[in-house]
Amino acid sequence: MFVPDSRLTDEELTVAPLAGVDADVRVLGSKSYTNRNIAIAALSGRETTISGALISDDTTYFVNAIESFGHVRATIDHDTNTIHVVPTGQPMRAPAEDIYVGAAGTPMRFLISMAGLAEGTTTITGTARMQERPMGDLLSALAPLGVEAVSVRGDGCPPIRVTGGTFLGGRTLISGAVSSQFTSSLLISSVKAEQDTEITLVDDLVSKPYVEMTLATLAANGIEVHRDGYRQFTVPAGQSYPGGAATVEPDASGMSYFLAAAAILGGRVTIPGIGAGSHQGDVGLVDVLARMGAHTEITDSAVTVKGGPLRGIDVDMEAMPDVVPTLAIVAAFAEGDTHITNIASLRIKECDRIAAVTTELRKMGVTVDEFDDAMTIHGGIPHGAVIDTYDDHRIAMCFAIAGLRTGDVVIKDPGCVAKSFPTFWRTLDSLRETR
Repeated sequence: MFVPDSRLTDEELTVAPLAGVDADVRVLGSKSYTNRNIAIAALSGRETTISGALISDDTTYFVNAIESFGHVRATIDHDTNTIHVVPTGQPMRAPAEDIYVGAAGTPMRFLISMAGLAEGTTTITGTARMQERPMGDLLSALAPLGVEAVSVRGDGCPPIRVTGGTFLGGRTLISGAVSSQFTSSLLISSVKAEQDTEITLVDDLVSKPYVEMTLATLAANGIEVHRDGYRQFTVPAGQSYPGGAATVEPDASGMSYFLAAAAILGGRVTIPGIGAGSHQGDVGLVDVLARMGAHTEITDSAVTVKGGPLRGIDVDMEAMPDVVPTLAIVAAFAEGDTHITNIASLRIKECDRIAAVTTELRKMGVTVDEFDDAMTIHGGIPHGAVIDTYDDHRIAMCFAIAGLRTGDVVIKDPGCVAKSFPTFWRTLDSLRETR
């Protein structure tokens, strides 16, 4: 029986140093793919089983949210990492109570479009930080499709009120400059629109691999989408999601921490179950680590990193912003400077991750230059420090990896990892058990 890690309720956690690592590490399922499959299961009208799912705070909020519309019932099996979604036979209706998604950004954005398919008025809200995150571009894009979606406070941020049951489809424009999740949200819900839906990007799309993940998930469900590169997507009407079985591959963002451990400790880590065919953009961190001097191998079924002398590089991380904090930790131990560019989107994540990483690395004695959309990390010999995590799972996890090398790293609020990786501390323990 699944038992939650008691450390998730601790005020702080001290990471003990590790002399080296030689391990196969199993990480939880992809958060991005789990969220996409939850949305599709909710809209399929058929029984769906999602295996290998990530069961975390974010995905649990999403499961509870889809149930609130009354048209499906969903059960979560923590022991088998399975989500089972079954139609109730009732129509999809707006819930009487607000939908609360905590700090779950992807569910928030997906639910805004999904609420356009539900009869009545749905209000979606979240944490104080979530209520600062911009949604205006998505709200504007829904209007031409027949959906009235507004910011309750008029600032483009949650709470968001959606008047649904009117998702007609048609033509709309969307900005891709803030979040690729806006485009993914429209693509997933447009399958249920009454007429063809044509989505045109008015500018460059950030984080393109995440839209590729959406398109791959749609294709796996037999959904046809016509595209013109990243400029335009058309979803023909009359299609439906088939339900059935879906299997989620390991999370590339989650595996990044353990690959970083191998890089900075000079050891080996292999992640089974994910390989060269993955659409997850964060797999690209493997190539970045190779450029820095690590020895890497990607097969069809596994990813391996072995540490080596590390050197600083210049790298554009626009396509994989979620692993920038992980890269920053590796850069802190590399010889020379690492200049990470095109990362403005990190300013509007669970926290301002550019500022957070800069502040906490400086506590460890690392020189960091901070820019609006970039950072330069001057590699050296970091030392231990007490790390503030800003209620951000990725800050907690990446600095825990630094503690494996330096020792004396204290992570405040270690429970924030439950947002995406509730078994993180146990998985970190496994590096010691395999030596």
